[in-house]
Amino acid sequence: MIKFLKIILFPIIPAYAFGVAIRNWLFEKKIFKEKKVAALIISVGNLTIGGSGKTPMVIYLLDLLKKCGINAGVLSRGYGRKSKGYKLVSDGKDIFTTVDQCGDEIFQTVSECHIPGAVCENRVKGAEKLLKETNINVIVLDDAYQHRWIYRDLNILVCEEKFLLSRNFLVKNLFPTGNLREPFTSVKRADVVIVNRKFSTGKEIPVKLKKYFEGKTIFKANYSAVGFVDIKRKMDHQIEEFKGQKSLLVSGIADPSSLIKFLDQNGVNTDNRMIFVDHKNYSNKEIQSIRKKFYNTNSHSVITTQKDAVKLVSFSKEFDDIDIFYLKIKMVMSDEDLFINFILDKLNLNQ
Repeated sequence: MIKFLKIILFPIIPAYAFGVAIRNWLFEKKIFKEKKVAALIISVGNLTIGGSGKTPMVIYLLDLLKKCGINAGVLSRGYGRKSKGYKLVSDGKDIFTTVDQCGDEIFQTVSECHIPGAVCENRVKGAEKLLKETNINVIVLDDAYQHRWIYRDLNILVCEEKFLLSRNFLVKNLFPTGNLREPFTSVKRADVVIVNRKFSTGKEIPVKLKKYFEGKTIFKANYSAVGFVDIKRKMDHQIEEFKGQKSLLVSGIADPSSLIKFLDQNGVNTDNRMIFVDHKNYSNKEIQSIRKKFYNTNSHSVITTQKDAVKLVSFSKEFDDIDIFYLKIKMVMSDEDLFINFILDKLNLNQ
């Protein structure tokens, strides 16, 4: 059905492409102007609709900056949140809002990195307010490649390797038929490209696409699985402990295929799955469905993602008789030292 709808919507692509081209042209000709704020701005984004690994990249980058003694924070639009306008999510110590009010991605980021963060649809206003309320001097923008109203000192483009290698016409095309927000020509705006291999071993960028990446600094990244974390007890577990177990996989991310592949490769049986839409806001209805599926399939545990875990934890009471874990992952850069020096040099922070 979805495939059929994408084919039906194919004639809309030229109009969408024209709109994107006009908008970008207006920025390039300075008719639409980027505004500078009193901080160094790093933008992390992608060309596709979800699934590239922006949030793991943001977390990785913030941890690097923190280790270098740089006071950095994060700003997001807060996709999927049940609120509007500016909200301070954290001052680096305390969290002032719920995941429903700020969105799952930034809630995960501030919880893990312990850094200041805020959400705001208007990135300029959001950045200015965040700077007033905290002592940061570097802001990392989550998912801002297309949000061109704010000037950025460094533009990081994250590309999922699986998408680059795909030969599926209905995937590798512009929205609404495909997953591209912008054509590949927009790679030219990037200062650095991160090819996210996730849990794969890695392949080269296809020949047909290489022309778009010529002259670009490219780094390769992978996911490293740290282990499973008990959502309710906050206890860490080795992946080997789950080998041979039949688990119920619950996922509300854009593309869970790499997660499923990793679990399969490590002997975790996830034949039983409940796959929800990206940024799923769970309600009691879904929780009861998960409980029913868990018992009907005689599953040993529920396994989910860290992004889902920040929302599912609020239903700990409903899961009092069910063990539920998330797979904790971290991003690993192919050449971390070179990457760190590249970032610091670009921002004139290398001493």
